[in-house]
Amino acid sequence: MEAALEQVRKLATLSEDGRREAMVALHNLAYSLETHHDTIHRYGHAHLQAAIVQVGIDLKLFRYLVESDGPLTIQQLSEKTGAELDLLTRVLRFLASIGAISENDKVQYSANHITRNLAERLVEAGLSHYFTTAASQYQVLPDYLKDTGYKNPVDENKTAFQVAFNTPLNSYAWFATHPVQLDHFNTYMALRRKPVNTWLSVYPVEKEASNWPAEKGLYVNIGGSIGHQCAQFKEKYPHLQGRVILQDLSHSVANALPTHGVENIAHDMFEPQPIVGAKFYYLRAVLHNQSPPNVRRVLDNIKAAMTPESILLIDELVLPEYGVSYIASSIDMTMLSAFASTERTEAQWSKTFEEAGLELKRTYTYYPTGYESVMDVRLPSAKSTNGEIK
Repeated sequence: MEAALEQVRKLATLSEDGRREAMVALHNLAYSLETHHDTIHRYGHAHLQAAIVQVGIDLKLFRYLVESDGPLTIQQLSEKTGAELDLLTRVLRFLASIGAISENDKVQYSANHITRNLAERLVEAGLSHYFTTAASQYQVLPDYLKDTGYKNPVDENKTAFQVAFNTPLNSYAWFATHPVQLDHFNTYMALRRKPVNTWLSVYPVEKEASNWPAEKGLYVNIGGSIGHQCAQFKEKYPHLQGRVILQDLSHSVANALPTHGVENIAHDMFEPQPIVGAKFYYLRAVLHNQSPPNVRRVLDNIKAAMTPESILLIDELVLPEYGVSYIASSIDMTMLSAFASTERTEAQWSKTFEEAGLELKRTYTYYPTGYESVMDVRLPSAKSTNGEIK
């Protein structure tokens, strides 16, 4: 058995795709060995696992174990955390049983690979966000879908989120009055999704933007937060002519990165686009958490500002037609429950653009494992009566 597992470990180190495939194969193997009792406990106690891991995060258990030079006793952990000895014994026993920490003997515990993951700021923020906010949406989702007749939600003010928190507010408005949850969300969003490659590694920017006039908009990052994408663009293409512009709401651009050559403009993407005739209009992970009517509003505003030379670049997940990963399908269900939105396949994206009077020219995938891609979208090509491109 150990020899077989070692072979799997070696294969998993060859590439990210290999690692993912190994994990899926091992999970599927484990599922195939389950009894009905195993299945009950795996799904039925999923909420409990998240809850006790959150207790571990709140107590800084994982940090203490990772920072220690050796195993720590229950007594030492009790003194560090302030938790009652008997209660902590039960918590540690459970965390060891799900592999979150290692149990050395009946009174000593140490860090393992998962413990080190759980001690990272990204993981702490992500799990805290899911537990304090997203989990409540998931809990009410069965009743919500039953009450709506099992139809896809299309109104961001009528989702499982409103049911879960008994609020008429949409997610973003609700976050404004809940600073703890907002901090978890913002920290997670700031740290997540940082693949080695970005859209700049696959898209022919220089070819498309050669000889662009210096006085015109070259790159307009709509909904660009504090400007990380603009900074990356300027770093890779400092020689290209044209204005590089960051757009987002005023509270975001007020905290924008001090990137030389980037203009910061407060702009609501649901209002008319003020930069007319830019070469590139770029949105990253913006449309996937907007309801279909809102997606259409955003696209209509950009389309009205585009000229035949303009290119709309949509940087999003582009799901395959089948075999979607657990992570991507989980994100899709989260979009459904929180925003009345969806992750899309290329065909679904193409239809979305077509309905807005735009045309998907080509999709460039830069992070295949996560389906992250940039889509080249343009005004439709004018055709003559005989079908030739004018």
